[in-house]
Amino acid sequence: MSTPAPRRRVPHRPTPRAATFLLALATAVLPTATAATAATTATVATTATATPATTTETRPRPTTTETRPRPTTTHYLDCTSGNDTSNGTSVRTPWRTLAKASTAYRPGDRLLLKRGTTCTGTLAPTGNGTPTSPIRLDAYGTGAKPHIEGAGARAALLLRNSQGWEIRNLDLSNTGPAPTPEQRRAGLLVLLTDFGVGRHYVVGHVDVHDVNGSDHKDPDPSGGILFVVQGDRTPTRFDGIRIEDSTVKHVDRTGIGTMSTWGRRTAYPDGPGTSFEPLTGVRIQRNDVRDVGGDAIVTHNADGARVEHNYVNGFNMRSAGYNAGVWSWNSDNVLTQYNEVTGGHGTRDSEAFDIDGGNTDNVFQYNYSHDNEGGFLLVCNGAGMTSKGNKVRHNISINDRNTEAPYGVVAVVCGPTTDTQVHHNTIVTKHPHTRMVSNNGQTGTTFRNNVFVGAPTPTGSPTVDTLSTFSGNLYLNTAQPRDPYAVNADPLFSVPAPATPGDVRLKPGSPARGAGTPEADGVTRDYFGNRIPNPPHLGAYQGR
Repeated sequence: MSTPAPRRRVPHRPTPRAATFLLALATAVLPTATAATAATTATVATTATATPATTTETRPRPTTTETRPRPTTTHYLDCTSGNDTSNGTSVRTPWRTLAKASTAYRPGDRLLLKRGTTCTGTLAPTGNGTPTSPIRLDAYGTGAKPHIEGAGARAALLLRNSQGWEIRNLDLSNTGPAPTPEQRRAGLLVLLTDFGVGRHYVVGHVDVHDVNGSDHKDPDPSGGILFVVQGDRTPTRFDGIRIEDSTVKHVDRTGIGTMSTWGRRTAYPDGPGTSFEPLTGVRIQRNDVRDVGGDAIVTHNADGARVEHNYVNGFNMRSAGYNAGVWSWNSDNVLTQYNEVTGGHGTRDSEAFDIDGGNTDNVFQYNYSHDNEGGFLLVCNGAGMTSKGNKVRHNISINDRNTEAPYGVVAVVCGPTTDTQVHHNTIVTKHPHTRMVSNNGQTGTTFRNNVFVGAPTPTGSPTVDTLSTFSGNLYLNTAQPRDPYAVNADPLFSVPAPATPGDVRLKPGSPARGAGTPEADGVTRDYFGNRIPNPPHLGAYQGR
């Protein structure tokens, strides 16, 4: 009997109906499948009725681009023991000269100068950092801050057309032979020329001293720490300047300043350049400025700058021009507060604070001015310019003076301003032969809620102003017959002859208590931090 041949096994092939079922099942189980995937499944299932399916699965390769941060480099400079043939990238192989270190740096790089050393000449590095990855210039080692002596160069430290820099813990000087009339010098000069917008600059714990530059004010000045915009082709400005915790001593001409050649606008129709490019993000804070030939701290072409918690002692010491302690030019919304200014020399301006040309909505508050030869406050708009909406409030002036007409402790001179408000200040002087308020024919200033105390002499300190508005001020040893709500009485200070801010606190029973009118300016605290009552007191003190 023969053995039957084994049956050939035929693979199962789904029918069209089964294919439809499989497609529905795939859609239910994999709801996120794409239409293309479902269509492919249907095609495979349908064609399986004719021939066996042979498919090749292709998985997409991941396409990822990994961005690795660029390695940063720290360079070292030792002007005593370094070697320019070294790589400069470790404390054991530092560079030696400023020329070698004046090279290009990249974001995140550092250049560190050895403490206890002195370099002579100019350090002029280049390169652009960013706000998040700045280039840092700092010190390493122990001992005194590294010193750069410019020896009469344009600057000891010069940054030209660079941005994104942080500079800390340096000692800069720049003393050369007696300068010619055009020989400008600076300690630190940051210069942008036809650059566009330069962003992020920090100067901290930098000491600048002994700079004997020429008597140039602007737009190309001499001085200590300077941020300057020049050029006339590409609109250029700074955005983000922070100068803090630094000292400036015995420099000519400007202590700390910003200047620009892009100042033309409606408020300054004859200004330089073809447009107004304001400097923004400017902060000048907690600095000590002493023995300055001209202006101590000045902001030009700024919008929204803050100048606060600075100490100034000695300005206009050598300049032949007009200077002030802290002031702005062609600037808007500048807040000047918590500064102490003293030691102003001379009577050509020389006031502690100055509302000058082209200023709009600037505020001077919570400042202390004392013993300045030029006085406390200057209101001086430039010819053909508009200066409006500025406020001087909650300040204290003790023993300021200006004995040269047409000035006084407060001087309203130059061109007229619009809506300048001077209120809740205490102004007291012991010096004879000075006017309390003086005006040479200008208008636009209102004085109210102030305390004016003149010198305790037979003639006192006269108020010579027949144009400004006076309303509700207290007067002692001075008078203003044009004030319809004048309080002519002793304010009863806690110390009859004040020498410090605390001395102008009011005793109980003072006629200045509760005699003021409220101000709709949103200010709730006085110079001392006291809450302002309603009605307020006259003057800067508002305590109980």
